[in-house]
Amino acid sequence: MPAKMNASRSSAAVEDYLERILELINTKGYARVVDIATSLGISQASVTNMVQRLDGEGLLKYEKYRGLVLTTTGETVARNIARRHQLLTDFLKLLGLDQRVIEHDVEGMEHHISPSTLRAIEALTAQLRRNGRRVKKVKRVIRRGGLNRKTR
Repeated sequence: MPAKMNASRSSAAVEDYLERILELINTKGYARVVDIATSLGISQASVTNMVQRLDGEGLLKYEKYRGLVLTTTGETVARNIARRHQLLTDFLKLLGLDQRVIEHDVEGMEHHISPSTLRAIEALTAQLRRNGRRVKKVKRVIRRGGLNRKTR
């Protein structure tokens, strides 16, 4: 597998962990290895390995058997990925897509979207929220299977 592919996959995993850790801290007040493992549906050993790696990269502070906290850098990365996740979710909801489709697509998109595309989606989302008629028209086009001669 090419190094770039591994780096991309690795980066996505790091972002998923940081996002989940922030979510746990925000909802429970703390995040432990067992909570992260349960939340992600993976083994505690796998989580421990990643947490140690994130600690080594300066994204969190981890003490065995005591839990962890995000560093300022780790929290910034986590908040950015959470913001991307929410923005993409909001955009796809505006389009009237099924919740399962949204969840699946956002999980892939949030790690690979460029800042310029994200800004464009943010601007479009804001415009659609201000114009209910336009949202209805877009949803009609989507339900019909895309653009046709009459909607171009």
